[in-house]
Amino acid sequence: MDAQLHEAVHGLHERNPAESASTNLTSRQIGALAGWAALVLVGLALDARLVVVAHVALAIMAYSTVVVYRVVLHRRSFDATSLITVPDDVARAIPDSQLPFYTVLVPCYREPAIVADLVVALQALDYPPDRLEIMLLLEQDDPETIAAVYAVEQRGGIEIVLVPPVEPRTKPKALNIGLQRARGELVTVFDAEDRPDPLQLRRAAYALAAGDANLACVQARLCCANAFQNTLTRWFNLEYTVWFSQFLPALAQSGAPVPLGGTSNHFRREALREVGGWDPFNVTEDADLGLRLHRRGYRTGVLDSVTWEEANSDFVNWVKQRSRWNKGYLQTWAVHMRHPVVLLKELGFGGFVEFNLFVGGTPLLALLNPVFWMTTLVWFLIEPLVITELLPFPFYHLSLLCWLGGNFVLTYLNLLVSEEIGEWRSHRAALLTPMYWVMMSMAACKAAVQFVFQPSQWEKTVHGLAPRPAEAR
Repeated sequence: MDAQLHEAVHGLHERNPAESASTNLTSRQIGALAGWAALVLVGLALDARLVVVAHVALAIMAYSTVVVYRVVLHRRSFDATSLITVPDDVARAIPDSQLPFYTVLVPCYREPAIVADLVVALQALDYPPDRLEIMLLLEQDDPETIAAVYAVEQRGGIEIVLVPPVEPRTKPKALNIGLQRARGELVTVFDAEDRPDPLQLRRAAYALAAGDANLACVQARLCCANAFQNTLTRWFNLEYTVWFSQFLPALAQSGAPVPLGGTSNHFRREALREVGGWDPFNVTEDADLGLRLHRRGYRTGVLDSVTWEEANSDFVNWVKQRSRWNKGYLQTWAVHMRHPVVLLKELGFGGFVEFNLFVGGTPLLALLNPVFWMTTLVWFLIEPLVITELLPFPFYHLSLLCWLGGNFVLTYLNLLVSEEIGEWRSHRAALLTPMYWVMMSMAACKAAVQFVFQPSQWEKTVHGLAPRPAEAR
């Protein structure tokens, strides 16, 4: 393995093993889980009812707190300062000579059907060519995509970088190879299906120049180009709107850690290199990177610029993608909670709490929902005596309230977002949000299993399933 590839794969682990997901759980974490399991077994033998009641109480408290926290984020997002806005005329007015050199990294794997559109979108970026380098990061064992890229005429100075097919087979490993070659003062990432706002690089350059030295990254908003293709894409679009127009801006506005999206995040290159680039073993390398930047004293802003993406329109494909996202959030939470006292000092009390509620709470909601659903369903169908025995009156009704109230609140938030979108098909999808949560729970359960047995396996999301943009609505 040459030095560049070794650095891309092992660099973060060798410099800071405590922040690398190359080891899934540390021996201390495994010991803590084993100790908890032993206490539960002993407790069940001595007083099973007390143990179950205690765990139900903890689950109710955790679930309710995460739901309330999301309502708080929704309210915070109304603050006018939550988004960084750079008007078109301001972005265009920057003299070319004053723009920083920019590197655009585009990892691309098994995407022969969409590379022609990708190249068109990249060439549409409004940025002086002599201050821009674009790298397509292609896997060496993906001849179809490589051939498709070479077949596109007028590649316009786009550089092709071939990534050796060694483990882990992940997007962040490819990004690390690109980062080592990057000459730009600023670095951004786009996915193969992205259609970024042509002025996005200029807006990001202005925002980073206008911000203080601690502003290391601005995250653009992601929207779905095929939002109304089917019910699944409508759900996906509502979720993206909440995530990138409310939750992330609210986190940034309050100074909390911001788990980045996987694309359209714009970095100061030196800050990116200082924190070690991306973790090649983490399957949500973006969220993890946002945490590591914050731990080093940097902050992230959310830029009012849109990148259009393809919402997943196929159920099986969606489950693969969503289970990877949930698994990555579990990885990120487990990695950064290896030394909770150190993390508390670095993030402060508020940041520490918000990290746990948002990064840990995202998979937690999806994993706990089936527990509340099944308890309620079993009660109404057969009213078994065992539930009455194990769950005293207040705890059962609190769990029922948790399920009904939590899902009502999240459905209501989606209805508010659908009202902003102003499309009747979004209203209908919002009312059916509980069905989407069933799907999320399926993906989260799969993620939990993979977290144990296949932590760094990257399940590829298939793109190109959407109609052409003019037909998407």
